[in-house]
Amino acid sequence: MGTTGLFGRGLFKAATGAVSTLILSAAMSASAFAEDTKEILGQPTDKAMGWQLPGSALKVKTENFYDFGLFPLITFICLLVLVLLAWIVIRYNKKANPVPAKFSHNTLIEIVWTVVPVLILVVVAIYSLSLLRDYNDMPKPDVVVKATGNQWFWTYDYPELGVTDIESRLREDAKDLKTAKAAGIPYLLEVDNVLVVPVNRVVHVQTTAADVIHSFTVPAFGFKIDAVPGRLNNTWFKADKVGTYYGQCSELCGKDHAYMPIEIKVVSDAEFDAFIIKQGGKTRAMLASEATASAAAAEEAAASAAVTASAEASASAAAPAADAATPATASASAAPAVTPASAAVAP
Repeated sequence: MGTTGLFGRGLFKAATGAVSTLILSAAMSASAFAEDTKEILGQPTDKAMGWQLPGSALKVKTENFYDFGLFPLITFICLLVLVLLAWIVIRYNKKANPVPAKFSHNTLIEIVWTVVPVLILVVVAIYSLSLLRDYNDMPKPDVVVKATGNQWFWTYDYPELGVTDIESRLREDAKDLKTAKAAGIPYLLEVDNVLVVPVNRVVHVQTTAADVIHSFTVPAFGFKIDAVPGRLNNTWFKADKVGTYYGQCSELCGKDHAYMPIEIKVVSDAEFDAFIIKQGGKTRAMLASEATASAAAAEEAAASAAVTASAEASASAAAPAADAATPATASASAAPAVTPASAAVAP
């Protein structure tokens, strides 16, 4: 058998292998989709494929963009290229086409394969920019959280609520797979102090770092943001389900990078307020009450100042009248007094 025949068979086997891989991937994806229904919210599932269960509406939009936009497009392009390759291998090998064509290009085909990809990229860009706008246009936040990356733990602050320096480290029994299973906790994910946020509230996340670059990543909420020393990056999420959500530092930051998980506990408003009070902070209701009392005190002080100013103005207006009456009084006092004795002396 000639070299050309071996080459043709090799390409055919490669094409067949690619088709088999696509079919296997589709089957595994379908299996993973069925497996996803058994997943625990907020954490990865062993041997599963695909996305974690979403914990926010924005993450659902991200998944829909991929599942119904990018993935079908990628699959179509891969199949199209595969079919074209197989057709060329079968139709234009030396045995089937002993006399090669003499043309070097086709203007129409070149225009098509230039314009069509551009249009595809424009459509993808439109939906991508829309999604990026949703991530960047943060609504008015209900809670502000500052996450500081350290080697190798996270420090959480609630700057507006007066809570600072909550250090979150990997639990010792979560470092080993056997002890984690025995304790019933996720391996390499459970921490000693969790980040607590309220459900159905906009949480503004500020990230920075104390030493090297880290990355604050929570898959269920669909965000990944770097924590850079000397810089404050911002993102947000709004959890729509109560539960515990896990993430990890996703930027290689040193020898214990694998032991730097993130655990976010989403609770009710009442539980969140209780947590803030326990940490020595003030709840949003307490701050609002203080703001109202401060505003009332300011109004009262302003009203008192206005009354004082009015009294002073009245006193100032009365002063000229008193001064005008003073000369007549002085003349009367300067006139000689007539006494009975002097009146009795007559010429």
